[in-house]
Amino acid sequence: AYEIRPRDWSSDVCSSDLLSGLELASRLSFFLWSSIPDDELLRVAAAGGLADPRTFEAQVRRLLADPRAETLAGNFAYQWLALGELEGLKPDPFVFADVDARIREHFVTETKLFVDSIFRSDRSVLDLLNARHTFVNETLALHYGINDVRGTRFRRVELTDERRFGLFGKGGVLLVSSYPNRTSPVLRGQWVLKNLFGTPPAMPPPNVKPLAENVAGQAATTVRARLTAHRENPSCNGCHGVIDPLGFALENFDAVGRWRDRDLEAGTAIDASGVLADGTPVAGPVALRNAILARPDAFVQTLTEKLMTYGLGRSLEYTDMPTVRGIVRRAAADHYKFEALVLGIVESPQFRSKAQPPDDRKDSLARSVRGAKEEKQQTESAL
Repeated sequence: AYEIRPRDWSSDVCSSDLLSGLELASRLSFFLWSSIPDDELLRVAAAGGLADPRTFEAQVRRLLADPRAETLAGNFAYQWLALGELEGLKPDPFVFADVDARIREHFVTETKLFVDSIFRSDRSVLDLLNARHTFVNETLALHYGINDVRGTRFRRVELTDERRFGLFGKGGVLLVSSYPNRTSPVLRGQWVLKNLFGTPPAMPPPNVKPLAENVAGQAATTVRARLTAHRENPSCNGCHGVIDPLGFALENFDAVGRWRDRDLEAGTAIDASGVLADGTPVAGPVALRNAILARPDAFVQTLTEKLMTYGLGRSLEYTDMPTVRGIVRRAAADHYKFEALVLGIVESPQFRSKAQPPDDRKDSLARSVRGAKEEKQQTESAL
């Protein structure tokens, strides 16, 4: 269990900057419920109970166990995983004529339910990458090739195909990192770097020629072959050498998240192999997932940063990073369970302090989501 560490929080923050009990209750409630505190939390806060570490922890765990905590997974995951971009991303009806127009809504529902199942069961956040279950209705199940689900209600199913485990097997993640008519190893690699590693690549240099597309009447080539030609430009290869192997590992999933073994345009087998920046060879989603899990701190730190940004409503500064690293180190002793991360955040001086950056730097996670479309368009114009 997460270790209770009795402490005087006022020693970390100037007493005049500490939130009052009622202010702390409100911040806690809006973080975990996206709503105002309930009567019990208000009573405890008014009586000064939140100043006691054990009482405070008990209230945090109570809020996380309440059904209202599903808004944390829903709202946070929607922003973190850039699912908002799906609203303006429609699969090309000429390429995916058999895909229901409601597929984007199904993808969002599946991902929210999946993330909520990890968070509110207090599982290790590493299970976001390797959990064997998902949530589908009949339409989405058939889309994935699962044939024993009937009806419109979403229900939990246990997966047998390890390639579909975790976030990498979710159609919403795969569609939001694709073009409407085809996959994009570049966009998928960027998605992994930005959302799982917290290291978004630099924007492409100016005046870079766009990636060549197949032309009707000429022999079609795979996206991989066209990217290989694109990387012959030294100014392009520097970034693509890091980005592309991550995206190639997911290339067996088409733009709408279905598994495929052959490229339909070129008629050739999919090559999902590559070498990561640290020299690790990967070929397919399972190998990519294992490579990330082999060094879990990078993923957990990124998730913690984004969760803390969401909870504080502001961007993190370099001065916040020792706190983040400390939260990750302590959570490692508890197998990176979700509640350990949340408790680390809400116990931090940053969460309990009134001090905030200027308003124009608040809500950075939400702003990054709104800016993702513009960033994606800039990338598309160059690649």
